[in-house]
Amino acid sequence: MTSADDRTPRSPASPPEAGLADLQAFAVELRRMNGEINRMTHGFAAHQQLHPTDVSALAAILDAPSPLTPGALREHLGLTSGAVTACLDRLERAGHVRRARESADRRVVHVHYEPSARTAARDYFMPLAEATARARARFSEPELATVLRFLAAMNEELAGLPPARR
Repeated sequence: MTSADDRTPRSPASPPEAGLADLQAFAVELRRMNGEINRMTHGFAAHQQLHPTDVSALAAILDAPSPLTPGALREHLGLTSGAVTACLDRLERAGHVRRARESADRRVVHVHYEPSARTAARDYFMPLAEATARARARFSEPELATVLRFLAAMNEELAGLPPARR
């Protein structure tokens, strides 16, 4: 059984009972950061007259090491084929992506992020980049390397979790 104190989020300044690496403090801060990023993402979606899922698709396309296929995007987002097709149709109409058949197998379609869309995203998310720069300035290079390793490890762990049940 947990007490009310166990459920109360602590500020980063308050000392956690279990030491500096208190799991609850990590959970609270990760949820807060996720909420703030979601708030900005939803704002960008509304600004671009898109659905928030479309912005998640854009991020996946942008971050992929090579052009994604609609099938790879479907797997990444956990959507149906029809939902991915509708998402890509909206993104293509809005000028954010283009689909191209670039391989010898003409059935294979790759999705590319359009350069003009990068400019729109860069302009909108500039306050996030500036906030990141201000936060980074508070840490030494070795600390930043540790933070980056932690975030990469978290993403690796999260990617290994099974998809949410529907």
